[in-house]
Amino acid sequence: KYENPWTIPNILSLARIGLAPVLGYLIVEENFNIALGVFALAGITDLLDGFIARNWASQKSALGSALDPLADKILISVLYVSLSCASLIPVPLTTLIILRDIVLIAAVFYVRYKTLSPPRTLGRYFNPCYATAQLKPTFISKMNTAVQLILVAASLAAPVFDYVDSIYLQTLWCITAFTTAASAYSYYRYGRKTVQGLPSRIT
Repeated sequence: KYENPWTIPNILSLARIGLAPVLGYLIVEENFNIALGVFALAGITDLLDGFIARNWASQKSALGSALDPLADKILISVLYVSLSCASLIPVPLTTLIILRDIVLIAAVFYVRYKTLSPPRTLGRYFNPCYATAQLKPTFISKMNTAVQLILVAASLAAPVFDYVDSIYLQTLWCITAFTTAASAYSYYRYGRKTVQGLPSRIT
């Protein structure tokens, strides 16, 4: 299936990816007040791209089904590494999240290869106009993304509002670790059901 990749939701997802290194820099430099504002902006782009894709059929795309969660994973990975460098999130939790995301991203590249009709050239493989599969995240994966982002927001706000050593923040670490592990298992258990192939005919 040949489709236009330059939809508003896809552009918003790309903007979210672009904000990731900005947030990382702000956190490492301990500019937490500004980082909170930029994080809120990234959250708005996430809400908007989903809302637009759901309500306007012309703005929905197979590429967006992969680009939106990819943008979330890149943003979350950068945030967790940066927050670990700032000693606001434990390194083992960040390691668990990064490893899970690396495996999922590798799986997406594999699915792309398997669903791309011959000839499988590099040009066609990396051409976003050729949509080959629609990705549908599991319910627990969606919940996990929400929990991970809540922890990021809470961790960013911790030095601003002076609750870095809060027991509630530490409890949130444990909840995030659990949902991350559960999400990884859900993809292992139901992975085939999260991918829907698209017709290979070019339209």
